[in-house]
Amino acid sequence: MVGWILLCMILLFLAVILIRALRFRPVTEEEHREVRPDFDENAAVDHLQQMIRCKTVSYQDHGLENQKEFEKLRALLPQFYPTVFSTCTVERVDRTGLLFHWKGKRSDSPSVLMAHYDVVPVVESEWEKPPFEGIIEDGVLWGRGTLDTKITFCSSLEAAETLMKSGFVPEQDIYLSYAGDEETGGNGAPSIVSLLKERGIHPGMVVDEGGAVVENVFPGVTGKMALIGIGEKGKLELTLRVRGNGGHASAPLPHGPVGYLAKAVVAVEDHPFPARLSGPVSAMFDTLGRRSSFLYRVIFANLWCFLPVLDMICRKSGGELNAMLRTTCAFTQMQGSAANNVIPPSATVGANLRLIEGDTVASAVEYIRRTVNNADVEVIAEDGDEPSPTSRYDTVGWQRVRKAVEQTWPEAVVSPYLMVQCSDSRHFNRICDNIYKFSAMELTKEERGLIHGNNERIPLEKVGKAVQFYMNLEALC
Repeated sequence: MVGWILLCMILLFLAVILIRALRFRPVTEEEHREVRPDFDENAAVDHLQQMIRCKTVSYQDHGLENQKEFEKLRALLPQFYPTVFSTCTVERVDRTGLLFHWKGKRSDSPSVLMAHYDVVPVVESEWEKPPFEGIIEDGVLWGRGTLDTKITFCSSLEAAETLMKSGFVPEQDIYLSYAGDEETGGNGAPSIVSLLKERGIHPGMVVDEGGAVVENVFPGVTGKMALIGIGEKGKLELTLRVRGNGGHASAPLPHGPVGYLAKAVVAVEDHPFPARLSGPVSAMFDTLGRRSSFLYRVIFANLWCFLPVLDMICRKSGGELNAMLRTTCAFTQMQGSAANNVIPPSATVGANLRLIEGDTVASAVEYIRRTVNNADVEVIAEDGDEPSPTSRYDTVGWQRVRKAVEQTWPEAVVSPYLMVQCSDSRHFNRICDNIYKFSAMELTKEERGLIHGNNERIPLEKVGKAVQFYMNLEALC
C-alpha cells in the first residue's frame, strides 16, 4: 500500500512539472512598425569617427588627463548638432557633465537619456590599429569608445538633431545627460542628479548603457534577444591583508603572509556566495525560459524544484549567467615583496565583488570574513555601492523602450535582465524609479569582449541602427 502511494505521488509530481512546462509558453506581443524621418548615415559615421579621434581618457588622478582633448570633443558638438544647440538649453555641470534640456509639450514626466564620452586607457602597442585615429577599413570603424559609449553619445544627438529639423516636439521634456568621468566613478552624473533634484525634476524614465541585442546567451534559446537591464548589481572593493615579520627568504617559517593569503583566496573561490533569484533574473527566466527548448522549459517553469540544478551548472561554468545568480568575488591584484629573496612583512590581495539584490556591502564583508576563517587575514572594505533597486517592467517607460527596440530590431525578443556591471544610471535612483539599461547595438560575443579590451571597433551599419533606435525612442517620449 505504501509503495502504491509513493508511486502515485511520484507520478503526480512528474505530471505537475510536465504540465507547467507545456503551459510555459511566450506571451504574444503586438508588432510595432513606424517610419521616422531619414537621417544622414554617412554624417553620423563621420561624427563618431571624429569623436574617436579625441583622446578623452579618464583617470582617477585628473592630472593624467588631457583636458585639451576633452575640450576638443565638446567643441565639436555645436558644429555637428546646431539645431540641438539652438533648440535646447545646454549647461556644463561640474567638470565634465553636459545637460541638454529639450522642451516638450509637457514637463510632468520627463525622460533622461544618458551616455558617457570618456574612455578607459589603452596599451597602444597591443592594438592592431591605432586606437585614436578612427580608421575605417572593410566597413568597420576602429577606436577606443566605438562601443563604450561614444556610439550612444553620438547616436542620441544625431537622432535629436534629425527629429528637431523635422519639426518634431516631444510629448514630454527630454534631458540628454552626458558625463566625461563615468569610467572612474566621477562626479559628472551625481552632480547632474543633484541639479535636477534641486529643481524638483523627477524623471518618469531614465535610459543608460546596459544590455544589447545578443544571441546564444540563454540556455535553449537560439534567436536574437534584446536584453534591457531593470536592475544593477552593487560593487565592493576589498583588500585582504596579512602582516608578518618579514625576513630573509633562506629561513622561512612554515607559513608566510603570501601562503595565508593563498589559502584565503582558495577558500573563497571554493565557497562562492549562495544563489539568489533576484527580481530582474526572475523576470528574465520567465520571459526567455518560455522560448527555450522543452528540456530547459521544464527547468525554468519549475525553478521551485530545479534551482539547485541550475545553480550547480552555473557554479561550474562561471560567466555571466552565474553572475546573475549570486554575488561574485574576483581576485584581481596581489602584492608582496619587492625582491624575490625577501619575505614580505605585509602582503595583500585585492578583490572586486559584485553584489546581487539581497546582499549588502556589510553582509558581503562578513561572508568573506567567515569564509576565510583566519583572524590573521584582515578584510578591509575600500569602497562600495549597494545593489540598485529593481525597476518595474509594466510601466509606460518600459513600454517606450520595448517599443523602440521592437521597431529597430523586430526579430528580437525583448526581455528584462540584470546588469552585472555598474553604470552612471545608478545615481538617478535618487530621483527616478524607472531606470532602464540598454546599449543600442546588436553585439556578437567577440564584440562584447572588445569592450575595455584591445582592438575595440564597430561595423558601420551598427552606427545607423543605433541612430534609428534613438530616433524611435525620442519620438515616443
